[in-house]
Amino acid sequence: MKGWTNDELQQMLLKIIRRAAIDPEFRALALRDGSAAISKVTSKPLPEDIIYQFVDNSGRVRIVALPDPVLDTDELSDTELEEVSGGEGPTPPPISGGWSKIAPLQKITKS
Repeated sequence: MKGWTNDELQQMLLKIIRRAAIDPEFRALALRDGSAAISKVTSKPLPEDIIYQFVDNSGRVRIVALPDPVLDTDELSDTELEEVSGGEGPTPPPISGGWSKIAPLQKITKS
C-alpha cells in the first residue's frame, strides 16, 4: 500500500484486532466504518483508493479472505521448482581424478 510499509500495515491491523476483541463499541465502529476505526489507532492516513472492511467472524458463517491474484506470468516450471527447492536436479559431473576413477559415484536415494 502506497506510503505504508508492510510492517506498519501489520501493526495497525493488529492494534485494531486487539482492541476490537475487548472493546464492543470499537468493534461496532470497525464493522460499520473501517476507515474510522483505523483513524482511531493511527494518525497516518490511508490512501484514498483503499477501503478496509472488517467482518465479524464469530457466528456460523466463517469468512476466509483469499490472497490477491498473482498476475505474474513468469512462473517457474515444475522442473525448475524442483531444482531450486532442493529436489532432484541434474546429476553432477563426476570429479576428475582421485576417487572418481577408483569407485564410481553412487546415486543417493531418499529413504
